[in-house]
Amino acid sequence: MKHDKARSTGIVIVAAGRGERAGASVEGPKQYRTIGGKPVIAHTIEHFQSFADDMPVVVVIHPDDRALLDRALTFLPQRNSDIRIVSGGQTRQASVLAGLMALHDAAIDTVLIHDGVRPFVETDLIARVVSSLEGGADGALPAMPVTDTLKRGTPDGLIDGTVSRAGLYAAQTPQGFAYAAILAAHQRAEADGRTDFTDDAAIAEWAGLAVRLVEGSPDNVKLTIQRDIAMADAKLSAAALPDVRTGNGYDVHQLEAGDGVTLCGIFIPHDQKLKGHSDADVALHALTDALLATCGAGDIGDHFPPSDMQWKGAASRIFLEHAAKIVRDHGGTIMNADISLIAEAPKIGPHRLAMREKLSEILGLSLERCSVKATTNETIGFVGRREGIAAIATATVVFAGQPS
Repeated sequence: MKHDKARSTGIVIVAAGRGERAGASVEGPKQYRTIGGKPVIAHTIEHFQSFADDMPVVVVIHPDDRALLDRALTFLPQRNSDIRIVSGGQTRQASVLAGLMALHDAAIDTVLIHDGVRPFVETDLIARVVSSLEGGADGALPAMPVTDTLKRGTPDGLIDGTVSRAGLYAAQTPQGFAYAAILAAHQRAEADGRTDFTDDAAIAEWAGLAVRLVEGSPDNVKLTIQRDIAMADAKLSAAALPDVRTGNGYDVHQLEAGDGVTLCGIFIPHDQKLKGHSDADVALHALTDALLATCGAGDIGDHFPPSDMQWKGAASRIFLEHAAKIVRDHGGTIMNADISLIAEAPKIGPHRLAMREKLSEILGLSLERCSVKATTNETIGFVGRREGIAAIATATVVFAGQPS
């Protein structure tokens, strides 16, 4: 659900770190590692876009990572028209200041500052931070009460005492602030040479801003080491339901005297031909309907009505290519095509490989994903009497995203 903001809010997502503790990877720093099928940073940005897709978003990155971020942005289901990309500094503090400065012309009242490697931030948590700011607070910090027993240790590894956990909280992000106030605090800290702050709330406290605690989330974890990334991937992969759709198609055409039939785009000499407005390729017609069914796009007659003379005698591969394009425009990837032909004659076996190769060519699939089978009707019915040929087709398509 989109948030109806009472005041304009900007987002700074800090993603300039090198992430040495996560180990080396060909995918780059940890914010670009793949979890649940897409980069960590893409998950993070997507949650903020789900909250409100019209907020200006600044992503602060390392200067060497622009190509990695550009790739990550392609995974977003919707593209915010105001995503700003800036290079960070030597420290997180310097990177945040660069992000804040990039919002100077955005006419915002408040700003949220978030770690790019917290990909499980929930829209409810974002809303709690924003609501606290709308209530008049200078700052808002999502936090979880410390539940573990805390011990103080000595330099030689001995316990020196137990620390009371009463009133102690573990800080999370996004941390929210009045924009002008936190920008001024960061600029003052830079001018004073202060670089020892561990988060933005600490800078706000030092600058005299009142920061309010709001309820955090136990799921809003920061991915720090390789094990964190592996666990995040396992969590998302287990939760994801693939959007796999199966479409069926059926067609039949009458046989009449002629010199051959076209099936699966292959002409087979025969003493009969199939009667139809186009080339009457019953197999490709059935497969066209099967593909259209996977995205609710009607049937072949809706797109190529037999009353339209431009399709008279047309090659049926035109219809199949059109259906495949519709599927792909809807975000689908065709995984498999299977056709069963029901005919007494001609014999399909000698032409089956050529038919599969034609399907592979038209659909851009590997040969093993294209199946053609044939059977007779045991001399029963119109097929058995050689009055017509029927075809049944099944197509399997995987669509982007999850079922809704």
